[in-house]
Amino acid sequence: MQKASVFLVLLAAAVIGCASMAPTPAASVSPSVGVAGPAAAAGLETFTPTGPTQDGLIVDVTDGDTIRVMIDGVEHRLRYIGIDTPESVKPGSPVEPYALAASGANARLVEDARVVLEKDVSETDHFDRLLRYVWLPPADESDDWRLVNLALVEAGLAEAIDYPPDTKYSALLRAAEDAARAAGRGMWIDG
Repeated sequence: MQKASVFLVLLAAAVIGCASMAPTPAASVSPSVGVAGPAAAAGLETFTPTGPTQDGLIVDVTDGDTIRVMIDGVEHRLRYIGIDTPESVKPGSPVEPYALAASGANARLVEDARVVLEKDVSETDHFDRLLRYVWLPPADESDDWRLVNLALVEAGLAEAIDYPPDTKYSALLRAAEDAARAAGRGMWIDG
């Protein structure tokens, strides 16, 4: 019960925090993009993973929402939960607008990084890719945890999409998308 209460407080603060965030450049995400605003608004020191986690090492960035990650010596394809980015590597399809920006932003955030992978409900999708929220742990005591899925949405380079039953951060991601749209960031620059 206490975890649920903390999550609801954090979620409400995230909605408030995302609505008041200053715009970021249209097609860039810097490693400093993070979730300190929602955590601070909730009166918490940090916003951290709360579900089952695994440590991983990023070995390749496929596109804006898909990576290859090494977990316990085994390489896995991994799809970010709760977001969708424009397609850049779909066979037989043209590269969609903002796809390369989303892929580049994802690479700048996670390339060669040690990450913490948080599971929601499902283990894999229908393409046998792991489904996870991807977190960057603090680099030092003055740094905060960063949810990569959220950073891409905040930058306007990913759309918040619900894929039930994996919806733990859906409200937070939707609020971030609403803020990015309102600010005209990334792919929402034209409204």
